[in-house]
Amino acid sequence: MTAGAWAMTAEGARRIVAHEVRLLASIGRWVARRPHGVGPGQAQGQGQGQGQGRAFGYSRGQGAMMFGFGFVCVLESACMAVLLRNHPAVHRVVLVLDVYTLLLIVGMHAASVTRPHVLGDTFLRVRRAAHVDLRVPLSAISSVRRELVTTHERAKGRLDLAVAAQTTVTLELNTPVRHFTFLGRPRDVRLIRFHADESDELVRAIRDLAPALATALTPALALPLTPERTAPSPSPGRRG
Repeated sequence: MTAGAWAMTAEGARRIVAHEVRLLASIGRWVARRPHGVGPGQAQGQGQGQGQGRAFGYSRGQGAMMFGFGFVCVLESACMAVLLRNHPAVHRVVLVLDVYTLLLIVGMHAASVTRPHVLGDTFLRVRRAAHVDLRVPLSAISSVRRELVTTHERAKGRLDLAVAAQTTVTLELNTPVRHFTFLGRPRDVRLIRFHADESDELVRAIRDLAPALATALTPALALPLTPERTAPSPSPGRRG
């Protein structure tokens, strides 16, 4: 294996370990009710605090799915305990792996809860659990809308962050933003689709803050409304 291949493998392993550490740390944040990247005391829907931003969650739609994953993991562990009852050494190894897998599943949901989207005065942090944290300048946003999309095909320049197979907010950018994949590969994106529990409120908040959107809307709002006038209808004839 060449030196470049070794470096790529080592970097990928480092990123995987760092991701799992963030998942496990998110469980502690979830228990302590300490969201990441949000001002102290700033719950979802409240105003900004200490310059960090306002939180918008996206985990509400995935709770049942994550519970199902956890239940399947527990069921699989119980079945393996029966199958390996005559092999205690193997059973201990499998039990450790099952417990760790269950912790990662809980950590994935905890990361989604404690790492919400964050809207600041000049930026929007679009996040997905512990593996996506994309900072988008508000000045780069050319269009934002609430749009329910349930099918997502891979395309160049587009980033889809679906929750429960759906996205509800679409961002179009006038300048590309660089996104790094799970293993560190750079991608320039101009279209971002993601999910938010309160998508209507998030879209309104972005429109209030994004300068490009305000500039684009100002001419349209400034145009006077001149209703078209039509000729009066003729008077009906009188009977003699």
